[in-house]
Amino acid sequence: MMKKVILTGDRPTGKLHIGHYVGSLKNRVALQNTGEYDPYIMIADQQALTDNARDPEKIRNSLIQVALDYLAVGIDPEKSTIFVQSQIPALTELTSYYLNLVTVSRLERNPTVKAEIQQKNFERSIPAGFFVYPVSQTADITAFKANLVPVGDDQEPMIEQAREIVRSFNTIYGKDILIEPEGIFPPKGEGRLPGLDGNAKMSKSLGNCIYLSDDADTLRKKVMSMYTDPGHIHVEDPGKIKGNMVFTYLDIFGTDKPKIAELKQHYQEGGLGDVKIKRYLNEVLENEFAPIRKRRAEFAQDIPAVYDILKRGSEKANEVAEKTLEEVRNAIGVNYFD
Repeated sequence: MMKKVILTGDRPTGKLHIGHYVGSLKNRVALQNTGEYDPYIMIADQQALTDNARDPEKIRNSLIQVALDYLAVGIDPEKSTIFVQSQIPALTELTSYYLNLVTVSRLERNPTVKAEIQQKNFERSIPAGFFVYPVSQTADITAFKANLVPVGDDQEPMIEQAREIVRSFNTIYGKDILIEPEGIFPPKGEGRLPGLDGNAKMSKSLGNCIYLSDDADTLRKKVMSMYTDPGHIHVEDPGKIKGNMVFTYLDIFGTDKPKIAELKQHYQEGGLGDVKIKRYLNEVLENEFAPIRKRRAEFAQDIPAVYDILKRGSEKANEVAEKTLEEVRNAIGVNYFD
């Protein structure tokens, strides 16, 4: 029985944080370790360049940091193919063919693209590469004939656009050449970790992150600065649980649920200070991330070996993508000299 193919990845625009861990990395490791899937994990440097073209060094430096984070959380290059997007030439050619199957108006209607354009304040100064990245994402997915694409809820429009392109291609050039992907979405209310400041999303650009690479002292300082209940001024004051980031994080990372329930009740009744609950959260997070931090430091001692992992993964991915490209070229009829 053939394994189902999974494609997922990240843009190398900085180190990964515990929001990435909750939203995708932990699930990738779990899926990888079932032995039921063939995972391809892409470091999407070309996609990162679409809005960072004037700062290529940022992407180059971040690439190895993302690779270290992958290895540290348990992504195993013997079980998952870790590769670099720019090292797969077939992806660019596939994108050029798919662009002919999408209208500008359809791209403009993509809710994910609209939201990100607004977030980055592009207005009408949108880099063309950024505008069409749903199409290049389709190339990434279809090149490896991925059945499944684990994404957050905000990426659902991207998966639907990929499905539309696949249907158009198969209708025009021949059925079943490309595989229509399905998204794997986290359960409602899960998969997104709020920022330390209470912002709805943990984000590198907002500076409200705990990074997987943060040392114990940095982790402690960040936890002690977390947003709680601004009305909880004195220890004896009753405190609010909703919107209190310490309890939000405890619900996600804590394993002693009875103790957490007891702390919540005590906090709501009054008599429990923020410092005490923050110290407990720090203990919980340290237990979760200290082993990851240790593994990351071990991999970081041999960077050439990490680059070798990426090189071997990219070579394997390139072979697979070239086979798909050959099928696509044959279907379109641009195989003039075969």
